[in-house]
Amino acid sequence: MKRLIIGLLLCFVMGLHQVAWADTTNSGATTNTQTNTSGSNTTISGGYSQESTTTYQSGSSSNTTSTTNNTTNAYSGDTRVTSSASAPSMSAMSQDLCVVGISGGVSTFGVGLSAGSYMTDENCERIKLSKVLNDLGMKVAAVSILCQDPRVFFAMEQSGTPCPFEGKIGSEAKKQWELYGKLRPDYDQYTKRLKVVEKANKEEKKRLEKEEAKRLKEEQIQYEKDLKAAEEAKAKKIKELELLQKEENNKKLDVKSDEKLIDKAEEEEWNNIDDEVKKKLPKVENPGGR
Repeated sequence: MKRLIIGLLLCFVMGLHQVAWADTTNSGATTNTQTNTSGSNTTISGGYSQESTTTYQSGSSSNTTSTTNNTTNAYSGDTRVTSSASAPSMSAMSQDLCVVGISGGVSTFGVGLSAGSYMTDENCERIKLSKVLNDLGMKVAAVSILCQDPRVFFAMEQSGTPCPFEGKIGSEAKKQWELYGKLRPDYDQYTKRLKVVEKANKEEKKRLEKEEAKRLKEEQIQYEKDLKAAEEAKAKKIKELELLQKEENNKKLDVKSDEKLIDKAEEEEWNNIDDEVKKKLPKVENPGGR
């Protein structure tokens, strides 16, 4: 209502506005002309000029010339007069009233209107009622009155002390407000915030999934590298063991070969001894008889 009244006033003021132009130049000369008609010379405007010349003759004489031009013009603009509208004075001086006075007026050709009224300040009423309840010791009721304001409700929720709900306070009240969200005084803002939070959570979930996929991929690559390195180390170890086994086998073969050579040498030595013993034995004739 207040904006409508202000807009109407501005429209009427702009509609009645007249443009005024200067009637003199920067040198003081006027651009108006005078018409000598009986009863028409009602305006006098500027346009004065003065010229002074001083001539000294034998140091004793001075000549001064002064010229004054007066111009009178008749006003030929709009001479209509609008009706006046005076806005009434709306008083709200009592401290026990939570009202605000509003008044305005509009005037145009032939018509002038003005009006005034009072508007109730609900925020002021809440504060007074809350103060009275608090003075009576009803602190929960005093907070409940203030919680009817969406700003107070939001502040209480953000501070971790949700507004009471049917006698329940704290975490129990919070559960009830979440269950019956449409009863919140800030339901419109609450739904908008939920959409923002939901959108942010989806974006955060996508980011975390992307990071998790990247981490798993890096872990898979590292696992494959570690597995390959382990296989290479295993193959190297097996090769070293095979070399050690081969060396041990070669050592065993060498030991067996040495034992055979020793046995053969001992056998040859014993054979040589037997041959010598046989040579020393006497020869026996007719070994088959008696």
